[in-house]
Amino acid sequence: MNDIRRTILWVIFGFSMVLLWDKWQIHNGNKATFFPATQTQNAAAPAATPASAASPASVPTAGSGATAQPPLGSPVQAAATPRERVTVTTDVLRLAFDTEGGSLVEGELLKYPESAKDPKPFQLLDESANRVYVAQTGLIGGAYPTHKTPMTLMPGPRELKDGEQELVLRFESPDLGGVKLAKTWTLKRGAYDMAVRHEVVNTGTAPVSPQLYLQLVRDGNKPPGESSFYSTFTGPAVYTEAKKYHKVEFKDIDSGKAEIDKSSTNGYVAMVQHYFATAWLLADGVARDLFVRKVDTNLYAVGMITSLGEIAPGQSKTLDARLFAGPQIETLLEKLAPGLELVKDYGWLTILSKPLYWLLDQLHKVIANWGWSIVALVLLLKIAFYWLNAKAYASMAKMKAINPRIQEMRERLKDKPQQMQQEMMRIYREEKVNPMGGCLPIVIQIPVFIALYWVLLSTVEMRGAPWIGWVHDLSAPDPYFILPLLMTASSLLQTALNPAPPDPMQAKMMWLMPLMFSVMFFFFPAGLVLYWLTNNILSIAQQWIINTRMGVPPQFNLPKFR
Repeated sequence: MNDIRRTILWVIFGFSMVLLWDKWQIHNGNKATFFPATQTQNAAAPAATPASAASPASVPTAGSGATAQPPLGSPVQAAATPRERVTVTTDVLRLAFDTEGGSLVEGELLKYPESAKDPKPFQLLDESANRVYVAQTGLIGGAYPTHKTPMTLMPGPRELKDGEQELVLRFESPDLGGVKLAKTWTLKRGAYDMAVRHEVVNTGTAPVSPQLYLQLVRDGNKPPGESSFYSTFTGPAVYTEAKKYHKVEFKDIDSGKAEIDKSSTNGYVAMVQHYFATAWLLADGVARDLFVRKVDTNLYAVGMITSLGEIAPGQSKTLDARLFAGPQIETLLEKLAPGLELVKDYGWLTILSKPLYWLLDQLHKVIANWGWSIVALVLLLKIAFYWLNAKAYASMAKMKAINPRIQEMRERLKDKPQQMQQEMMRIYREEKVNPMGGCLPIVIQIPVFIALYWVLLSTVEMRGAPWIGWVHDLSAPDPYFILPLLMTASSLLQTALNPAPPDPMQAKMMWLMPLMFSVMFFFFPAGLVLYWLTNNILSIAQQWIINTRMGVPPQFNLPKFR
């Protein structure tokens, strides 16, 4: 029965790893290895050129009364107002705005390098021949200014200087359809969210009722440089209080199967990728229609449309929005908008992952090193689960103590399987040993392990964070494979300390499976491997102490591959 218990544990562990592996493949545009299914390969499609990035005719009409779509920009106006890209810089952002529509077309995060080897600032937003990821706004409901309308940038500073707290850019459109649109972007020191005020002036002689759209447009390619071993989501997301957080796969938009709330008075729309996100935010209580759609070949949009109401001649109305473009720092996102922290996706174990991240963050405030914070977190978890683990190891120690007796009995009754089973159960009763006693405590901890896996995989603070010596980036694989090798050795040591299964085939599998699963750890982020290695070392120490206390001297059951 002891070998059955170990087999069950290995099956649970093995199946979990198989599912994780398949998710890696699917999320990175590859075919599933073990559970293949028909998939739409968006990642392989070429990126759309900037010229095709959400043309005005592609902006959707709202579901509540919007019957017109924005027209193309006038060639005369385009010639009169030359298109220009304007770069502005704060202490954390370097952004490029296009005078065509006053849209945000480039965004660099100055505090986040591309990688540990490349100090160049990480580029989140881009509009180039190879990549499209932009934020746009405009008006629909008539021949009004859109994100394709040439605008004029008002004079003003383009860099946030020392001692200044905010930087303001104002774009003004020409008169189109009796309406003028002014966009005022306000960037604040240390902030990744930008205030965007839309002022709509009725310059005509009749009332107008324009609607404002805010959208994020990006191609369906995987973010540059992202590892194929990260099971992370890239694509649109929508949040409302009614349906909560909802991710939308690019392939579901292609097939017309994307399902989101069509209207709401709260929530946000976002584009999400590993570690970073963008999101349009409106104040609660403002009615808005939500949409996701395919704009062009391999080009997708998520956005919302809100009515400005009727504007009388000579009158104006303003609507304030915010655009977030930055890292998925959970504590920061929680302060910006309800539910925005959910773009940092923990999956179905969010209820466990959130408190684990909180504890990890508190430890980092004290230790000031993310690597040692991981070690401390694992130590606290081992203390929390001490009695559960002690019960499991005590059961294993008892099994190990009676193992010679079981082996002798199996050899003596190998030709009488029924009698062998009866004799084995008798020995278990006499020795008060439950062969499954060590199984439940370990199974209970599996969700905690998976939740912590997602915490370490999703936490942007790990990106570029050093630990010691050769580990300069906890989010990247160990460059010298030292941690994976130590983790493999610790797994084999654990196997050696466990009672050897009587069945030779199972004994071989007990040694081969740790080796097979350890291969994947050579591609895991160093932070994840550090977690697993620390857990193994503490487990070995606890098992050694319990065995010694129970009078079962630790011994190494080495493999016999004969």
